[in-house]
Amino acid sequence: MPVNADGRLVGDRRNAADKGRSHLLIGAAFLLADVASAATPANAQSSVPLPPVSVDQPTQKRKPAAAAAKPAQRTQAAAAARQRSRNAQPAPPTPSERAAASAAVLNEAKLHYRAMPSSTTLRSGASPLDTSQTVNVVPEQVLKDQLPRNLDDALANVSGVTQANTLAGTQDAVMRRGFGDNRDGSIMRNGMPLVQGRSLDAAVESVEVLKGPASLLYGIMDPGGIVNTISKRPELYQHGSVTLLGSTYANSRTGADGTIDITGPIGDRGLAYRFIGYGVSEDYWRNFGRHREMLVAPSLAWYGENTTIQLNYEHREFITPFDRGTAFDPATKAPLAIPATRRLDEPFNNMWGTSDLMQASVEHRLNQDWKLFAAYSYNTETFSANQLRITGVNAKTGVETRSNDGTWGSLSNASYGTSYLQGNVWLGDMRNEVLFGGDGQYRTIYRDDLIRQATPSFNFYNPVYGLITPGTTVSAADSAQTDKLGQWSLFFQDTLHLTGRFALVGGVRYMDYDQLAGKGRPFITNTNVSADKVLPLGGAIFKLTNQVSLYASYTQSLKPTSSIAPLTGGVVIGSNIAPEEGTQWETGVKFDFNKRISGTLALYDIDKKNVLVSQLNPTTGIVEYRTAGKVRSRGVELDVTGSLTDNWSMIGSYGYTDARVTEDPTLAGKQLQNVALNTASLYLVYDFGTTLPGRLRLGGGARYVGDRPGDAANSFVLPAYTVADLFATYETKVQSFPVIYQFNVKNLFDTVYYPSANSILTVAMGDARRFSLSATVKF
Repeated sequence: MPVNADGRLVGDRRNAADKGRSHLLIGAAFLLADVASAATPANAQSSVPLPPVSVDQPTQKRKPAAAAAKPAQRTQAAAAARQRSRNAQPAPPTPSERAAASAAVLNEAKLHYRAMPSSTTLRSGASPLDTSQTVNVVPEQVLKDQLPRNLDDALANVSGVTQANTLAGTQDAVMRRGFGDNRDGSIMRNGMPLVQGRSLDAAVESVEVLKGPASLLYGIMDPGGIVNTISKRPELYQHGSVTLLGSTYANSRTGADGTIDITGPIGDRGLAYRFIGYGVSEDYWRNFGRHREMLVAPSLAWYGENTTIQLNYEHREFITPFDRGTAFDPATKAPLAIPATRRLDEPFNNMWGTSDLMQASVEHRLNQDWKLFAAYSYNTETFSANQLRITGVNAKTGVETRSNDGTWGSLSNASYGTSYLQGNVWLGDMRNEVLFGGDGQYRTIYRDDLIRQATPSFNFYNPVYGLITPGTTVSAADSAQTDKLGQWSLFFQDTLHLTGRFALVGGVRYMDYDQLAGKGRPFITNTNVSADKVLPLGGAIFKLTNQVSLYASYTQSLKPTSSIAPLTGGVVIGSNIAPEEGTQWETGVKFDFNKRISGTLALYDIDKKNVLVSQLNPTTGIVEYRTAGKVRSRGVELDVTGSLTDNWSMIGSYGYTDARVTEDPTLAGKQLQNVALNTASLYLVYDFGTTLPGRLRLGGGARYVGDRPGDAANSFVLPAYTVADLFATYETKVQSFPVIYQFNVKNLFDTVYYPSANSILTVAMGDARRFSLSATVKF
């Protein structure tokens, strides 16, 4: 007969209690699996308290009859004990046990590349099938398996993304649907803007890309979209891990790094902590340079019945090579005939600095239909850099002219706050999913002292390094570079569900903004803009089935046309110069089959006007900017991620991006710089499951980027490339501790490739082949 699952009077008391607790956890795991399969991907990450769990205990075996000679009182005591056992209530699982069971369900889904978008990207917890915009996800397990070196490496898994000018490998810079640059305000952490150069670190769990104009939700932005990095959050059960990794390139270029990640509850009232620490010291893969970095990232969270509070902080210190890459021969347009490892600058070409990020958020459920969200973020980064800037090369003689430049006292910061209400309003039988709120941002980019100093020429065929020291001559006319941007906005969006399968989306943002930019001592203002703008959004969603939906949308973007330095001819950008404005039409199909494999097929058309383009001035050796009139980007994108079978998982993409200038006196018809017509990627993983003593997973794949113009004039072309990677992980136990060994090979065939260019004299080089071996101990 079923009894309550306390188990305290069955056989040995301690063993029975342990078995009863095990039954509870097993029951919780099965219940959570049902909850997870019914929940949307966005809701799968929520902290909603789990329902109570009860488990039926197997019927107890009948004991042999007692001897007739036993005292009556002993028989009565046994009967009373049995009665108390029948009446006892099951011991409910603790919050820590519930969290552990929930994590077990989610971790298995993550292991199979399940894409679970964060609610911070689209400001809602709606399923991707119920939205009219495209969000592509690089899941947590993909980052663990591939070990990307930086954000643009991680985004090789996403369609239509290529690398832009990374400022000598020190800044995140990705082109999305043909648009983007470093410091363009498009890189986010938990839906709030960053200014730090490199945003992918040990505190990041996953990466998401909102494609197309995102100004309705994010204000001033390029029409390519935003990249949202999602933080690892505190969890309500105690666990942690320590990882040690060793790596090597060719020519004895080695390195090591370590990560510690600990999380758990504080007390039993929903408070949790997390601490992440990371350190790395590694040789640069070229002939000199070393990268060292340290990250400390504590965080706190409180998960209440209706309220969730998140607090996180990151402090990062770094020194990294400032490497502009190589140059192409201006005559033949081919790469210089020198080894890929040979640098054209000096060993003192480095950037060093610190960054700090502080974020806080509160989500409070007012009732069954409405919730309130408020968040604040402050990010600051300081750095200095030495740079031997290449001003000319002669491929016949090997003579290279350089300028001994540098930047001292760079300071960037972004302060951002947002608050919004999200909920449902019913009009008869029609549900309105409403989002209403506002945000404000103030961002500053400042460069204190700019170094400009002449230096002797250099022969790259027979290089002799170390004959010069870093420059010290401050150029007053180039110093005090300043770019200040402030914006304040209100936004509203409504998804009107006309039927169970058809919905219309409408939204509007009112935005007021100011921007000031210039340089020099005395300071010369080159941009001074103050304006406002109304930006609309429209869309439609039609769900063919519960697993497939069609969508269409119209979106706009706005970005003030600004410049720190005067444009060609000394033009000053003022309020009379219109901002860059983008409009996009998009349609496509989204699918999510059996909560296993999901993806998007999208077709889009973007038009943008008042665009700045860059071009190298061969006389001065300086890259100059000017307006290009109108450009457009049209394309098709396919992104798929998830599990094909119980053993096979995959993430793949294909992007066709036709981005070119449509109106300009000299550039009409030219392709946009660093934008490839074709990109593709495919990564497959096979999980051997429990067929071996431990758990073995093998994976590998490749990414392809077609040829792309290296400058606005299309005067030279960066050749197409394919780069292959592979990995293997083996999970076992060592003295009862789970241990994961992982082996990675990046750039398996040691391909020499050029991911981006700023000009023909500054062409970035992709990393050489890299081997790494790591061990992770979980506890």
